[in-house]
Amino acid sequence: MTGRQKLRNGTWIIPGTGERSQRQFTLRAPNLDGPGDGDGMRSLLEQETMGEKLRVLTHNARVGAYDAWVWLKSEKGKGTLKCSVAYLFASLWTFYPPFARFLGPMDGKHIVATITVYFHPWRTTGSQIEAVAIAVVAVLYAMLVGTLSMLTSVVVGSSWHQVKLSYALILLIFIGGGLGFIGWVKQKLNNPLVSVGVSIASIGIITIVTKENSVHSGVFSNQKIVQSLKILLIATTITTIVNLLLWPVSARIALRNTMRKASVSLGDMLSTVARGFLSGAEDNLGCGGFAKSAAAYNVIMTTMNKNLRESKYEYYFVGREEVYKNDKALVRSMERLAQSLGGLRSAANTKFELLEEKTNGGTFSGNMSPTKINSPTLGRSTSGPLKSGSKIDLLSSIDEAPDERSDVEDDPLPTLFREAPPSLASGGLPPDALRTPSEIFELFITRLGPSMKSLVHTLSQILQDPPFGAPGSPITVNEQYKQSVEEALSLFNSARAKALEELYRIIELDRSRPENVQADYEEVAAACGHFSFTLLSLGDEMQRYLDSLDDLEYATEQNRRSWNFLKFWNYIQLRNKQAIQDPEQDPFIKPVKSLRRSALPKGIPDDMMKRRDSFSWDAAPQASQFLRNTSQRLLKLGRFLATDDIRFGLKVGIGAILYAMFAFIPQTRPIYQHWRGEWGLLSFMIVCSMTVGAANTTGFSRWFGTLVGAAFVLLNWWISGGDAIPLAILGWLVSFGSFYLMVDRGNAPLCRFILLSYNVSSLYAYSLSQQVEDDDDDEGGIHPIIKTIAWHRVVAVSMGILWGLIICRVIWPLSARRKFKEGLCVLYLQMGLIWKRGPLAILLRNDSTGTYMKVGEQEAMQRYANQLQTLRSAATSEYELRGPFPAEAYGRIQASTQRLLDAFHAMSLVTQKHGRLSTGEKALLYHTAEERSQLCARTCHVFQVLASSIMLEYPLTDAIPSVEGTRDKLLGKIFRFRKGYDDGGEESTGEPNGNGNGKSAMMGTVTKVPNLGTVTIEETDYALLYAYALVTGQVAKELKNVEKEIEGLFGRLDEDALLLQ
Repeated sequence: MTGRQKLRNGTWIIPGTGERSQRQFTLRAPNLDGPGDGDGMRSLLEQETMGEKLRVLTHNARVGAYDAWVWLKSEKGKGTLKCSVAYLFASLWTFYPPFARFLGPMDGKHIVATITVYFHPWRTTGSQIEAVAIAVVAVLYAMLVGTLSMLTSVVVGSSWHQVKLSYALILLIFIGGGLGFIGWVKQKLNNPLVSVGVSIASIGIITIVTKENSVHSGVFSNQKIVQSLKILLIATTITTIVNLLLWPVSARIALRNTMRKASVSLGDMLSTVARGFLSGAEDNLGCGGFAKSAAAYNVIMTTMNKNLRESKYEYYFVGREEVYKNDKALVRSMERLAQSLGGLRSAANTKFELLEEKTNGGTFSGNMSPTKINSPTLGRSTSGPLKSGSKIDLLSSIDEAPDERSDVEDDPLPTLFREAPPSLASGGLPPDALRTPSEIFELFITRLGPSMKSLVHTLSQILQDPPFGAPGSPITVNEQYKQSVEEALSLFNSARAKALEELYRIIELDRSRPENVQADYEEVAAACGHFSFTLLSLGDEMQRYLDSLDDLEYATEQNRRSWNFLKFWNYIQLRNKQAIQDPEQDPFIKPVKSLRRSALPKGIPDDMMKRRDSFSWDAAPQASQFLRNTSQRLLKLGRFLATDDIRFGLKVGIGAILYAMFAFIPQTRPIYQHWRGEWGLLSFMIVCSMTVGAANTTGFSRWFGTLVGAAFVLLNWWISGGDAIPLAILGWLVSFGSFYLMVDRGNAPLCRFILLSYNVSSLYAYSLSQQVEDDDDDEGGIHPIIKTIAWHRVVAVSMGILWGLIICRVIWPLSARRKFKEGLCVLYLQMGLIWKRGPLAILLRNDSTGTYMKVGEQEAMQRYANQLQTLRSAATSEYELRGPFPAEAYGRIQASTQRLLDAFHAMSLVTQKHGRLSTGEKALLYHTAEERSQLCARTCHVFQVLASSIMLEYPLTDAIPSVEGTRDKLLGKIFRFRKGYDDGGEESTGEPNGNGNGKSAMMGTVTKVPNLGTVTIEETDYALLYAYALVTGQVAKELKNVEKEIEGLFGRLDEDALLLQ
């Protein structure tokens, strides 16, 4: 266009009062860059004289001290101090003699500090409740296994004099079974706190069973059990007191804070998408605008879900179960709002993709004579001459007018219409008034832009003013919000209908255009309608969000307390109720069960595996029925034992037996004791992870942390000379630096491993100097040799790490690469099957107003895709001779997958909110049934081909079916329906398959369709099909992007390839 237009403001609803206003406002971009550096550190290299360097040093010291003070006052600084203070108190039970005597004469007092490291106090109160519960269960389980192992040794070894048998039973049952079971629990729950509890339980089991002499001598002793219970009580008391008294953090307050941030972030995302659509600036939807807002929201959403889970323990503890349930419902409502925003972004992207598609095809003359085209290829159709004559301009930018007066109405027509005679303002447009698709967009934005901008402003104002306060404080939801949203939606819906009606009327003024050009215009008009409709659906979702707010406000005002979760008999009754089969009580629509947030994608589903296991028997009906049943039962048992969590538990148990057996062989037990094999076995338990990549990552952190911890041991012992007070202070400094790595840098494993290595060397060495009961002569006894102690720990840990990596690689190795590929393959298969249902076919089923996606299916696929990110991260740490994992390429594939999910959701909104079909829409859907069926089948086919290529790592061929070609056939069928031509002539079938008798004509003419009678086809009836075609075009584009990435990874086969070798 020749100039930049100014978009006037329309009437908008003030959310708080419901008043209509024409005050000026803009949809401003959120500031995501953060504050500037200010007057920070200065470089010494840039200074010339000594005086300048001294001034710079003084300035840098002042700045550094100020930054350190600011950091100490921050949440992360307080968290680091909390953890280090708890560690200092825990270490006193080793250094302070009265405390040490309370724990008894045995060694192992350093485990108090170890538990405070694992269950550190830098957590919310809800997480602390969970941590204490897990620690209690872990220690009690370890005591149970230890007690039973000693009883076995006493009964079998001493009473029956079967020492070797007792050793075998202890190894198989209590080492293999006991450690294998907690390995299974670790994998099954996949919870960081549970993993920490597994480590604590492993310390207790390994110490009692393999290190202490009670099991080996066949004598029952409760000294270690009593000491372990004391250690648990002291450590949990220290962490709990520090957690509650020193800068306590409530998960409920943190949840409300993140809910506020998420609400504001959603408002920013909404403004960004609308501003990008209205201004024509595609960068707003790319990496510069929406992507940054979405990335910030994803971080907030992850934290919010974590706070939600932890707040559950606080709410249940104080008897606020109903408030928690409503908090959870509100968080899920926010997730649905984010999904709707993803659909809105997908609808906005169709605008830019469509304009780019049309302009890339070249130009055409608006005055050229019409040409009969039976099946035009819209993806390559031409658009029209541009005013610049040479350079293609997709869409001239339309700016907001921040300085305009509310009492002055701008000319609502685009620049090209301002040059027309006055009669055009009333609708008398010349036939060639719209010469390019971009001008259609400009006309639409000029007509609906003010109302769209006003609706977005009203919705974003509500989102950016969240009513969440501290838990227990009143939640004041403005009662006017609902009415304001309803009125804003009513105004927008009215303006939308008028704008689309005028848009289609103007398009129909010139019927002399070629069919492919007319199709371009109609497709662009459908894109406008699609975006406005998706925005309307977002407004409906906002109303449900306000309903959730009302429910939370009501639950907060009731202030009722209940502890129904303690009524265990309710769970028993629930199971009995579920056993009763009452068809009348079954829901009509059963929601799809979503993947647990902590669970990893399983890969190949059970139904598919069941079919693979039985098709051979199905193909041989003459086979023995007894043999078939027996084989199927054995296979079913084998499949159960072959599940990932069961195999992981078995793998851990086998590895623990093979490592711990050296503690029970008389010839190797001295070597096991000398090199502290118990710490190697513990390292094996820590390193063993579900996937090889996770084991590699944990193993490196464990080994590096051990080296760093050993270095600090030698340094601190040399400085302190083995005295208690200097060792306690220096240990506090080491803990402060380690907890800084965990709290501020997010590297919790390295922090734990540094301090674990420090504890088992430095604190253990001081315990030896206090004449504890331990077989420690090889390490100096009351005069500990610190170098020997540190060296033994480093060797033991290294051997345990190496053994863990060998077990994870040799025994049933589970590659994160393979799990990722299986998960991505299954996701694509699922998406293909969902699309094959036909997004529009459901609308013809008894006037259904539902959606082609089942309840919960969108959330399930989204959560599945999110969990694939975890597997992709773990796969980067797997080393293979074939080379490193192509994380960047698969990252781009996942980005395309996310856009596919957004397109699926956008299409779901179209079908869910469309309402009842008009007779004209039914006629169109019946007439295009065959083409739509082929298009859905073709899309499903492409999904399956891509899934197979990813799973098998096979190259693609150049014969992959094209979705775009089938889509063009659908559009061609629509055009022929318009013009009155069928495949063989002028008679239109009207049958679903196109083979009946009937006539189809242009808008406003009469068309006879079977089972529908005589109907009138209006122009707006085409919008639904065009919206479907637009979303299908987006799906086709992303599938092409995935195909290119797969081709870049695995190559492409041509017809000259020689495969038979």
